[in-house]
Amino acid sequence: MSLGKKRRVVLLGSTGSIGLSTLKVAENLPEEIEIIALAACSSVGVLAEQVRATGVKHVAIYDPSKESELRALLPSGVKIHIGPEGLSEIASLAEADIVLIAIVGTAGLQPALAAIEAGKDLAIASKEILVMAGEIITERAAEKGVRILPVDSEHNAIFQCLEGHRGPNSEISRLILTASGGPFRETPAADLWDVSPEMALKHPTWEMGPKITIDSATLFNKGLEMIEARWLFGIGMGRIEAVIHPQSIVHSMVEFTDGSVLAQLSRTDMGFPIQYALTYPARKKGALKPLDFARLSKLEFSAPRLEDFPALTLAREAGLMGGTLPAVFNAANEIAVDAFRSGKIRFPQIWECVAEVMRKHGTIQSPSLDTILRADTDARQAAQAFCEK
Repeated sequence: MSLGKKRRVVLLGSTGSIGLSTLKVAENLPEEIEIIALAACSSVGVLAEQVRATGVKHVAIYDPSKESELRALLPSGVKIHIGPEGLSEIASLAEADIVLIAIVGTAGLQPALAAIEAGKDLAIASKEILVMAGEIITERAAEKGVRILPVDSEHNAIFQCLEGHRGPNSEISRLILTASGGPFRETPAADLWDVSPEMALKHPTWEMGPKITIDSATLFNKGLEMIEARWLFGIGMGRIEAVIHPQSIVHSMVEFTDGSVLAQLSRTDMGFPIQYALTYPARKKGALKPLDFARLSKLEFSAPRLEDFPALTLAREAGLMGGTLPAVFNAANEIAVDAFRSGKIRFPQIWECVAEVMRKHGTIQSPSLDTILRADTDARQAAQAFCEK
């Protein structure tokens, strides 16, 4: 992607929270960013409104049953791409420069591979892509010479802190991911059994979708980010840590071997990492508001309660073992979160479910994509069985 021209963006997951923020960033930087294709799972009405607002000529709907409904709402001349294949089709558009993937779950994996094969840079907001298939994705991206740009606020922060330090990482001591701690960071362990889905969905600092909000409450979100960071930055799991930071102002830090620490700070607005990923390596003045340091009362940090919130321990185990185990970790958590939201299991049983499914899994090293997808399916079935007990 050459510098100094408008970035043409394919946005997968346009109706979710990241997608909406991306459209706002693009609207505020019309000379820098052009949205050329949109995709959603099933929110036909919102998607149709976005198509009319952006003027895109390509749109994908993941749920094939929604095709006729969508077609009736779209202007003539808009091409509709259907199902999982449709996501890969628009991720490969010849006119695209970069594909931003903000799809929750595993549906973003094949489009990511299709975009890489077509030589498109990736901006990744979907953790599952690198958690499940980090080795495959990073190897193929290197072969094709495409960049993987992180959209998660934590990874984007580390990406910024590593500017000028992209050579051999021997001078990097630790990557330190910050976590808000969610709404229960001070809740006694015994009281976690009484947590309801409604309570878990009340995040203290971020507005996010339901899955990631509950993952933040359990700290599974931070565990997924630890595994993702291992692949994004080529750093072993032993040098990736998490710290609780309730204010969510410091988005992550890098500690170097001389003891110096670089941190990236900004307001709690996903527009910051989205904008930097889409305009990288330039920094553009948009509509984002800077920090007012005079009004910052305090910045607090503390160690996570690993015994009461074991998601980070499970994530480290999955990341150190590698192979198919990270995919199992992710899949079991997705099923457990759904079961918790529907009242089938209680809050601490999310951790219990993932731990049991991981324990019973026979990890396969250096897996093919098909092997990863089979492990994902098997883990979902095992997690379903746990939740139905």
